[in-house]
Amino acid sequence: MALSINNNVASLNAQNSLNRTSNALSSSLQKLSTGLKVNKGADGPAALVISEQQRAQIAGLKTAIDNTNKAVALVQTGEGALNEVNSLLTKVRSLAVDSANSGVNDSTAQAANQAEIKNILSTVDRITGTTKFGSKNLFDGSAGVSGTSSAAATTFLKATTDTAAGSYAVTVTTAGSKGAVTAGTAQAANLAADENISINGTQIKLTKGSSQQQVVDKINEYSSQTGVTADISSGKTRLATNSYGADSSVTVVSDTAAAANSSGIGTTVATGTGVDIAGTINGNAYTGKGNVLTANAGVEKGLSVAIGATAAGAIATDTTGLGSVTVANNSLSFQVGANSGESVKVSFDKVSSTNLGVGASGTFGSLSQIDTSNGAEALKVIDKAISDVSELRSRLGAFQSNTLQSTANNLQTTLENTTAAESVVRDTDFASEIANYTKLQTQVQAGSTVLGNANQQTSLIANLLRG
Repeated sequence: MALSINNNVASLNAQNSLNRTSNALSSSLQKLSTGLKVNKGADGPAALVISEQQRAQIAGLKTAIDNTNKAVALVQTGEGALNEVNSLLTKVRSLAVDSANSGVNDSTAQAANQAEIKNILSTVDRITGTTKFGSKNLFDGSAGVSGTSSAAATTFLKATTDTAAGSYAVTVTTAGSKGAVTAGTAQAANLAADENISINGTQIKLTKGSSQQQVVDKINEYSSQTGVTADISSGKTRLATNSYGADSSVTVVSDTAAAANSSGIGTTVATGTGVDIAGTINGNAYTGKGNVLTANAGVEKGLSVAIGATAAGAIATDTTGLGSVTVANNSLSFQVGANSGESVKVSFDKVSSTNLGVGASGTFGSLSQIDTSNGAEALKVIDKAISDVSELRSRLGAFQSNTLQSTANNLQTTLENTTAAESVVRDTDFASEIANYTKLQTQVQAGSTVLGNANQQTSLIANLLRG
C-alpha cells in the first residue's frame, strides 16, 4: 500500500466505519433506555405510522370504556330510584285493597289509609323529582322522548330513541273498531220475567221488572269480567268490547226469545269482532293494533299514537282531522366507541304521580277516596302505574346489560388486542437488542483501536525521512 501525507485513506475508512457503528450503538442505547424500537421516523417510517394510529385508538378505547362505565352508573342511579317507586306502588295497592273492604273498615280506618296513600303520592314525586346524575335530572322529562298532538282525536303514546325529532302527519285509512253486538229487538217495556244472558262466558241474571237502563246497568256491573260495556243505541241495547281491534270480541246469547218485554238479545248466539286500525304516519303506511298506530320504519320509527272515537259512545275510531304529532327527542347519548358514530342512546320517561297510570281509568295522582264503589277502577290505575314503572325498569335494565355492559366487555377485549399489536410494532425486544448492543459496543472498541493504528501510518513516513 502506498504511503502518502495528504490523504490517509485507511484512517478515513476506519473513521467512517467507527461513525456508523457509533450511530448504531447510540440508536441501540436509545431503544434499550426507552423500551421502544421505534422512537422516530428514521427507525421505521411505516412502523411509526401504524404505531401512532394504534396509540390514538388505544387512547380512544380507554376513554370509551370510562364513558361506558359512567353510563352504567347513570342507568343504575335511575333504576335504583324506580325500584323504590315500585315498592311504594305495591304498598299503595295493598292499601287500596284494604280500603275496598269498607264492610269492615270504619271511617277512621279509611281516612288513615287515604292519608297514607296521599303521603306515598308525595314521596313518589319527591323521589322522581330529585333523582339526578350530577346536575342532570333523570325523570323530569328532559332526558326522554316526548310528543304532542295538534288534534283532539290523536293522542301521542310514546316514541323511542330511534324516533327523530320533528312533526309527523297522521291519517287513518281503515278505522279501528270495537267488537259489538246490538240486540235485534228494542226493549220497549220492563222485563216480563227473569232472564239469563251469557256474555263471553259470564252468566248474568236480569231480574223481572227491570227497565232497559237497569238491564244496561246490570250488564255493566260485570264489565271487568266480560270485557264488555253496554249502552243504548238507537233504542236498542248494544254490547261493545272495552278495547279496539281484531283481538276484541263479544259473544252473547239469552235464554229468552227476543221480544219488546225482554232484553231483545234473543236465543241465537251473536258475535261481534273488532277491527285493527290502519293508516299512515309521515306518509308511510302502517297496520296498527286496536286503535294504536305504530311506525316501524323511517325517521318516525318507534312513534305510537292512539286514535280516539268519532264521538262519545262511538265504537269506531275517527278517520278525519287527525292532525300531526310533534316529537321532541332528548334521549341521552353516550359515546361508547373510539370512533365517530359509535354512540348509543337511552331515554328516561317522565315519571310522576300525574302521569303514571295514564290509559287506565285515571292517573295515579288522581286517586280519591277508595272504597267498594271505586275499588276496581282504582286498582286498574295502580296496576297500570306499576306496569309503567316496571316497563321502564325493564328497558333500562336491558340497555345496561345488553348494550352498555356488553359494549364495555368488547371494548376491554379490543383494548387488550390493540395494545398487544402496538407492542409488537413499537416495543423493544430486549433479548435481541441487548445482543445487538453488545455486538456494536465490541465493534466500537475494535474500530477505535483500528483508527488509532491507521493514524500511526504517518509516523512511518517521518521515520523514513529521518533515515
